[in-house]
This record gives sequence, structure tokens and C-alpha cells, in this order.
Amino acid sequence: MVAHDDDTGRSASLDAVLAEFKRGRISPCYLLCGDEEFRLKDALEKITHCLIPAAHDRELNLFVTEGENENVDALCESLITPPLLPGRKVVVVRDTRLFQSKNVLTPLIGRIQERIEKDPARAAADFLQFLKITGLQLDDLRDGGWRKIDDETWRRIVPDDDGEGRETWLPKAVELCASRGAAPAKEGTEETDRLERVLTGGMPEGNCLILTAENVDRRKKLFKTVSAVGRVLSFSKVKGEARQRHAVQEMADGLLARTGKSLSTGAWAALGRKTGFELRESLGAIEKLITYTGEKTQIEAEDVEAAIGRTKEETVFELTGALDERKLTKALQSLKALLDQGEPPLMIFAMIVREVRLLFQAKLLIASGRLGTFQPGIDYGLFQKSVYPAIRKIAGEGEDAIALASQHPFVVYQALKNAGRFSRAELAGYMERLARTDLALKTTAQDSRLLLERLLIAVCGNR
Repeated sequence: MVAHDDDTGRSASLDAVLAEFKRGRISPCYLLCGDEEFRLKDALEKITHCLIPAAHDRELNLFVTEGENENVDALCESLITPPLLPGRKVVVVRDTRLFQSKNVLTPLIGRIQERIEKDPARAAADFLQFLKITGLQLDDLRDGGWRKIDDETWRRIVPDDDGEGRETWLPKAVELCASRGAAPAKEGTEETDRLERVLTGGMPEGNCLILTAENVDRRKKLFKTVSAVGRVLSFSKVKGEARQRHAVQEMADGLLARTGKSLSTGAWAALGRKTGFELRESLGAIEKLITYTGEKTQIEAEDVEAAIGRTKEETVFELTGALDERKLTKALQSLKALLDQGEPPLMIFAMIVREVRLLFQAKLLIASGRLGTFQPGIDYGLFQKSVYPAIRKIAGEGEDAIALASQHPFVVYQALKNAGRFSRAELAGYMERLARTDLALKTTAQDSRLLLERLLIAVCGNR
């Protein structure tokens, strides 16, 4: 499990750090950063266990706080105080804000948008940090006050954000924090000079600080100090299906080995269909399978099907597939399943928008007459050889073609085949309806489920 190198020279892999522990080499500080939450938490647990393995010692020598509650002075006092029991003292700050600055505003806004429906508590904490970094005041933004921020002012506050979608997430975040009675951290908590001095020589031997953060500004002096005296471990989300699958297998191998179990080839494939090889979902599913299969040593595909059941990914596929095939009953059933699973209506709407756009772009490509030998019943293998290269060649020639041509070949193949079920006029009309539905979802109090059902009826029911 390798952490990414950084330009300060003190990055490390988790395996290397654990090996150092075995040799008795303990650094005064460890920074675990990145957006791969599962691997980061796994690393935090393993490092903490190595530093303080005994449970009873943890009660008096392990101190954990959250970044939203951190206070630099209190943190320094804790670090310079010897442990209550002989041995090591470990201070953990989870989701620290000490490494954030305007340079991390863009990913911070992304997290707010992603979490505002699924994880309101963390979205509120992220928004309070946004306020602290930008200097905006919650009271000034309440009761529609956020509308007074014009585009020019916004670009000055958030240089890397073009403001697109601001009217969607900003008022929701303001209302979320106002309803929870939340307030930004007190000014001055970002002062880190004293902490830097403590880390470079003011801590009793055996004391250790562990910090975790999703995003860090590596230009900050504190980051350079941590890198110089401690270790930095980075855990970025794995890109690409093959690498993602490898990461899951790497972590799953250890989990399975400890229980004397293994997954058959078919079971791995079934697991991938259910979880998309996302780390959290995949490893959670494997833990469930270990319990479900009892003394059985090899887990088979039928075990996966029996124990895991339908997942959100499968339901999404069913919804888009039903839309493509214009199967109204199945589409409405899939919509209900997604809503019952807690999927935000706006996320479901975005999936529908993407699918309709791909169909419309496919229709335009077919009408262009530039697809050579394409026929609706063409074999996928022949499509890859004779049609897809032509699509890639014209990908940059028109705005309508770019989005579809950048998709996986099988996605392009399916869109071209399914576009035959719709007329060009129908798809153009659906684009207008999507715009109206988008406006209604974001600006009115109409029932979201009803709006989405009406949209599916319009797309699947007109035949």
C-alpha cells in the first residue's frame, strides 16, 4: 500500500512506517492525508494500534479530537505534557483544518456539494471552514443575503470557482448551518507558530501527534515542518477500474487470509457488479460474506448474490436501462428503489439527464452520416473495429459529439443502438423538459418524487 511521494522528501508508505515501528523508530508526528477515506482510516487504526497496543493504556494515553473543535494552544499543551502512564502518549486530530487555505477551496466546495444531502453534519462542518477561509459571515448570508454576492466578488473570494451551481449549494449550506445553530471556529486558531516549535523539539520523548486531513496546502509552513520531522502518508482515490480493483484485492487479501477464506473468480466478478470495486462498499461486503459463509473456505458467486442483494449501482443500471428501452414500469420501480435507498433526488435527476443527453448526441451522430458502416444490429466487436475509430476521429469537430465520444466504447455502442427507439424531435423535446424539471427541483416546493415520476412517464410512456 504505497503513499504518493511529495516534494519535501519525507513521504512514506504505510508498510514502511509499520516496519519502522518494529525497529523501534517512532517519529514525533504523522500526517495522513487524502480523499480515500477508507484507506486513511485503516492506516490511522493500524498506526494507533502499533503505538499503543494495549486497550487499558489507551484510556489514559490516547487523546482524540475533531478538527472542527481543535485549538492550537490546547493541542500544544497536551503535546508537551508527559503521559499519565509510563509509555507513549498519542494525540490524534481527525480532519484537521490546520493545513487548509484558499488553495483548497475548490475541493472543499466539492465536498460540501457532495455531502449536503448524504451527510449534512460533515457538510455543515466543511461550510464553516469555507466561511473561515473566505472571511464570509454566516449572518450576512442568511435570509437571502448570499444573493448580494455578485459574480465578480465571488471570483475574487473563490478564484478557482466559476460560480456555476452556486445558487444550488450555497443557500442550502447557509440554511443547514443556521438551522443547526452552527458557528465558525474562533479567529486565531490557525496560528501554528507555537505548534511548529513544539514539533521541532518541545515534546517529551514518546509523545506523538497524528493528524488526518482530506486536503492540505503543501506550501504552508506547518506542512513543511511536519514533513521535516515526521512522516506524510497520502491516500488518494485510485483512478481507473483496473487499479481500483487491484487496490480492493490488495486489502481484501489480508482480510480473507486472516479467516482462511478466498473468493472464486466468479465471486470477484459478482462483487464487482455489486460494489463497483469501491473500497468501502467492497470490504464491507467481504466482511459480511465472511460471516455469512461460516466454515466454508471458498466464497462463490451464489454466496455473493445471496448475502449482498441488490446495490445502488445495480439499481442505477436498471433505471438507465429501463429508460433506454422505454420500459415505464421498470423505470418507476427502479426510481422508487433508489429513493428508498436514500439517494438524493437531484443525484437521480443527474443520472437521467446524462442518459438522455447521450441518447440525443447519439441520434445527432447517426444523422450526421459520418459513422460509416454503423447499423443498429451491428456486433460490438465489429463496432470497435470499424465504427468507433471514426467516432474518435470526429470527436473534436462538434460540441454535441465530444461528450459521447469521450465515453467508454461500450457506452457509445449502447447509446447508438438505443437511440433508434427515439425520434430526434422526441429527444429534443426531452431536453427542454429536463430544463423545466431542473428548475422545478431547485426553485419550487413541488414533490421531488412526483417530478421525477412525471419525467420518466414523459420519456418512457410516449411511444
